[in-house]
Amino acid sequence: MAEAESVIGTPDSGATDSAGADETAVPEERPKGRRRIVALFVVAVLAYLLDLGSKMLVVEKLEGHAPIQVIGDLLRFEAIRNAGAAFGIGEAFTIIFTVIATAVIAVIVRLARKLYSLPWAIALGLLLGGALGNLTDRIFRSPGVFEGAVVDFIAPAHFAVFNLADSAIVCGGILIVILSFRGLDPDGTVHKD
Repeated sequence: MAEAESVIGTPDSGATDSAGADETAVPEERPKGRRRIVALFVVAVLAYLLDLGSKMLVVEKLEGHAPIQVIGDLLRFEAIRNAGAAFGIGEAFTIIFTVIATAVIAVIVRLARKLYSLPWAIALGLLLGGALGNLTDRIFRSPGVFEGAVVDFIAPAHFAVFNLADSAIVCGGILIVILSFRGLDPDGTVHKD
């Protein structure tokens, strides 16, 4: 496993040469995670701004108007307000979804301190940006603080209506599953189970 780590350059790999490892060699210093944290927050800000901008445009131009057919009957843009979670489930529990989103954001920010993996930074950035996008709606949109309805507008045929924040959350989640299956941890180490 040490050979595999030295090939892929994980932060925990020690200095080795082709003749073998020197028992007295000092392991390389763990690289700074700053670049990974910056990547996380850049991805989060981009996801958040794209979501916020799209929702502002939808509220201004599409709310109260007929849906726009984008690809025949397969895809349309239709402004709806969703007080619940995915598929409109749990509309009476808006405050709980707000608390959950806040907890997810806190966990991601805390995990960022130990982040040395660029793929994990991207995945967590997508989750953070998406969670912030939907949390902004829940805090600032009607009917009131912590009870606001999320603006959804992407309406594929035979599927739930969603928004760009939802897309970022799903893409981040899928990436996390892939990274986990590949054995890559947020701290940059690779493990085999």
